[in-house]
Amino acid sequence: MMTLEPRHARSWLFTPADRPERYPRRRSWSRDEPGADAVILDLEDAVAPARKLHARECLFRRSSDDLPVWVRINDRTSDHWRDDLAAVALLPAVTGVMLPKTERADDVAATAALLPGALPIVALVETSLGIENAFGIASEPATFALAFGVADFRRETGLGDAPEAWAYPRTRLVIASRAAGLRGPIDGPALQLDDVTAVRSEAARSGAGGFTGKLCVHPSQISPVNAAYSPGPEQVAWARRVLEQAAASDGAAVRVDGEMIDRPRLEHARGLLESAAAQGGAEIF
Repeated sequence: MMTLEPRHARSWLFTPADRPERYPRRRSWSRDEPGADAVILDLEDAVAPARKLHARECLFRRSSDDLPVWVRINDRTSDHWRDDLAAVALLPAVTGVMLPKTERADDVAATAALLPGALPIVALVETSLGIENAFGIASEPATFALAFGVADFRRETGLGDAPEAWAYPRTRLVIASRAAGLRGPIDGPALQLDDVTAVRSEAARSGAGGFTGKLCVHPSQISPVNAAYSPGPEQVAWARRVLEQAAASDGAAVRVDGEMIDRPRLEHARGLLESAAAQGGAEIF
């Protein structure tokens, strides 16, 4: 079975770690029932304090043959942080860890030091201090990607819904990610559970702003999120025309659809086709 490489993952679905009946299972991919590109078994917000130990015990019962998952542990200031890391170190089929409330590069470094091998870490930035330290966090070697914890950030800052209010933190995460050589950041989840159009519109806006994926809190959000972050048929057709013309130009700039295609645009076309191939050819949970 083929699974999507994390660098191409669009939809990141949270699943409570204390609900093993919801864990991803190996089954045939269906276009009528698409699954998430990445599943995050959550030990943090989705699990009540009294059930943290039970949640870790549920993780221990997973098999090495199970589909690989990410695990969101509790934050570094939590009493559960070390216990979560000790559990993750013993778990099979773990792709990486999500670290909530990341505010400094040291948070990532300290977490990585207690993990086996070189498990990648998605740093979930949820505070003003985390936003201001975004480049340092992104530059930490263990950081695989940044993610935006919009709900906690909204609570801390009191920001409303005006797009201009969110322009600075969003752009800072995008630029910090790219400056550190990472994929674009992962956006926070949409609050709408049943309004597919609203979810897709929100995902499309964040994609246009440089984000490359989105956290999901319900399976109904997966399909619109995947669609929003995937190259459309027209984009794929354009990219193919660009590469065909470039192949015949012997390295010179070419004209495609009335546009001058230089090296940056050529690389953009290659990236579109790479993403389309990876996402379209992946088998989903």
